[in-house]
Amino acid sequence: MLINLQKKPKMQGQHLYEYAIIRVVPRVEREEFINVGVILCDWKSGFIGSKVFLNKEKLLALDPNADLEMIENNLSSFDKICQGSSKGGPIAEMDLASRFRWLTAVRSSVIQTSRPHTGFSTNLPKTLESLFEEQVG
Repeated sequence: MLINLQKKPKMQGQHLYEYAIIRVVPRVEREEFINVGVILCDWKSGFIGSKVFLNKEKLLALDPNADLEMIENNLSSFDKICQGSSKGGPIAEMDLASRFRWLTAVRSSVIQTSRPHTGFSTNLPKTLESLFEEQVG
């Protein structure tokens, strides 16, 4: 399980955030997927975080030939980019909004995200955790 949080200032009050569900689509042509994580961003407070867990049994039920190592490596990029880690490449060096937009861009690949959704929260890390539990389990 990967958990990543990047915080700048102390957060108080209601925060408008955006989030997206991270999905694995092992055979894109079939459009079957499993939810594996959540990414949440509130650039006004300087918060971006992701949490990922790959249920290998579910994935292999959809595609027994799925490349688990490749998928896990690609999923780890969410953490590196959210942290702004040098291991996240040039995308990790972008501002928070640009990182979130890049991570949630529409693509036709094995790793995809839902369209971004919005919400309000007084506790962004707790909201990330709640969304993860609700959407990924």
